[in-house]
Amino acid sequence: MTGSPSRRHLLAGAAGAGLAVATGVQQGARAADLPLLGTYDVVVVGSGAAGMTAALTAARQGLSCVVVEKAATFGGSAARSGAGIWIPNNPVILAAGVPDTPAKAAAYLAAVVGPEVPADRQRAFLAHGPAMLASVMAHSPLRFRWMEGYSDYYPELPGGLPNGRSVEPDQLDGNLLGADLARLNPSYLQVPAGMVVFSADYKWLNLTAVSVRGAAVAAECLARGTKAALLGQKPLTMGQSLAGGLRLGLRAAGVPLWLSSPLTDLHVENGAVVGAVITRDGAPGLVRARRGVVVGSGGFEHDAAMRAQYQRRPIGEWSVGAKENTGDGIRAGQRLGADLALMDDAWWGPAIPLPGQPWFCLAERTLPGGLLVNAAGRRFVNEAGPYSDVVHTMYDQNPTDPAIPAWLITDQNYRNRYLFKDVAPTFPFPADWYSSGAAHKAWSLDALAAAIGVPGPALRATVDRFNSLALRGDDTDLGRGDSAYDHYYTDPGVLPNSCLAPLWLPPFHAFRIVPGDLGTKGGLRTDARARVLRPDGSVIPGLYAAGNASAAVMGHSYAGAGSTIGPAMTFGYIAALDLAGVL
Repeated sequence: MTGSPSRRHLLAGAAGAGLAVATGVQQGARAADLPLLGTYDVVVVGSGAAGMTAALTAARQGLSCVVVEKAATFGGSAARSGAGIWIPNNPVILAAGVPDTPAKAAAYLAAVVGPEVPADRQRAFLAHGPAMLASVMAHSPLRFRWMEGYSDYYPELPGGLPNGRSVEPDQLDGNLLGADLARLNPSYLQVPAGMVVFSADYKWLNLTAVSVRGAAVAAECLARGTKAALLGQKPLTMGQSLAGGLRLGLRAAGVPLWLSSPLTDLHVENGAVVGAVITRDGAPGLVRARRGVVVGSGGFEHDAAMRAQYQRRPIGEWSVGAKENTGDGIRAGQRLGADLALMDDAWWGPAIPLPGQPWFCLAERTLPGGLLVNAAGRRFVNEAGPYSDVVHTMYDQNPTDPAIPAWLITDQNYRNRYLFKDVAPTFPFPADWYSSGAAHKAWSLDALAAAIGVPGPALRATVDRFNSLALRGDDTDLGRGDSAYDHYYTDPGVLPNSCLAPLWLPPFHAFRIVPGDLGTKGGLRTDARARVLRPDGSVIPGLYAAGNASAAVMGHSYAGAGSTIGPAMTFGYIAALDLAGVL
């Protein structure tokens, strides 16, 4: 990539702030007649990273708090994730010797995000993120590891770090959760049996068949698993560790967590949000909040109507976010006149629509020996670029040069060398990948082109051109390998460019690529104190939002691994501090 990331603007404001607030008061009047389920200083909606961090912080500030959760499990999308956390200047990376500074971080975030996100929100995230992480470590069993080498996504921009700023949770013993372990939202990525795997390990596990270090990392993961088994532990890593550790922090702080208790409305009195209407045990009830409500209920990735209203088409069931994320908190705020922002965007990434659930492609599209083509059979994007940029390009080009679906083309040499999803090198793919149309195989490029509906001569010409670039190690067409980030999920044994290798060995393979996402990134517009705003910039008293229920501080871009969870936790922390009156 050259220059700063592309920008697009869409503000979906609610109609008539005054009318909406009046409606909220009327709804509140009815809510006041409902059974009272409890009164707390703070009510937190959602038990993901944002919500549990907000609740933990509020409790440690001496406020009474309850967390209400729609699902029958806790952890939300965070529990499903790899749980990378992007927090510049955090104590973990500084202790590891990462050469970060506040000035570098501010320059980098400004360059990535641009002016569309107010500078005071950027400053608030950078100023409070390190303290948030330190507070979480002080008040929960969570510890974190630097994801060494996982580059910022635009390391060539001012302040970017090629070796990365991201951290991830360390191993946690699930036995500490007791009965709550069964209520932890399962991971999207299942760890191989008998192994303890961190997010940073997957880069090397993909290379186990071709890399000494890959084999060593696999052995280390197995050794961790063996040790945990001998100690009688139930090891949790990634999002499972993050959600489990935050839950343990809440339990130690005496914060109740009500599962299967969805939000249906916000309760307003005298123009201020003073509670939440939820459904509990099948009946509606009111939970009062003396100081305010924090909405951390996630995005709207699984609400087809909202996606059709706000986002570009085509949109499908291609999200890996928690299935309960249907925009409930966003709509509740909107009814009170809240402004919305970034509703057209998501935490995008190329995905293969496999049967059961989509597969969010990280390494698969980046490893040498594969390329992406559009419906015309031509390359159109740097395959190794940041995943959100790849999907933005798919959407930008699709109206005039169809790129949805796109196709990932590989050869058998690629398949003989690298893990693909969880299928080991040389092993056959499941039959339903083929019967569903997600995967195709053919003994010639012409036959593969016919199977996926692209012009055969164009695909052959594209592969020939790509092969010539790969042999030179210089992608002069699209710049694959120009950025340090491009080389993260690649094969360092491939020279002269670890991103590039020719396709030459049949059979050839094609995988359908669609616009997947980790969740939506648009929602309630907030200020630097996480307070929800109306279109005129005024504050809705008592209403806060964090995580994917709020418009992302990253704007339309993505600074590094964990740009979802890092800001979510930080603005949950900020909301709680503001509610406690210490900001």
